[in-house]
Amino acid sequence: MKLRKTKDIGVVGEKIASKHLKKEKYKILDKNYTTKTAEIDIIAKKDETVVFVEVKTRKHNPMITGSYSVNDTKQKHIIKAAQHYISANKITADYRFDVIEIEMDENFKKCVAINHIENAFIQNENYSRF
Repeated sequence: MKLRKTKDIGVVGEKIASKHLKKEKYKILDKNYTTKTAEIDIIAKKDETVVFVEVKTRKHNPMITGSYSVNDTKQKHIIKAAQHYISANKITADYRFDVIEIEMDENFKKCVAINHIENAFIQNENYSRF
């Protein structure tokens, strides 16, 4: 089956990212957490740290990676959604924001690379690691 819709591609990428996180001993707390302004693809926990994960699934392209689309505006929306989650769930643990890039083959049938960027951006600062 050839994936054509962006949403379908995103769902496949999120499944791959979830498997990757579980393999790396993360516990998945929530998926597709949605507020009025944003969606957090995966919320996970490793040791005592809650991790808010943005997943970007793209066809392999050495010139442009998925993380470049997580611009300042996107980061602010993710941070606001994370603040909502933290408040609603009374989270007191440390937390961070990661991006997982999923690179697929030409037909989006096979994952060719996973790049997990820990601490990809920081709350309340005009800073990004990209």
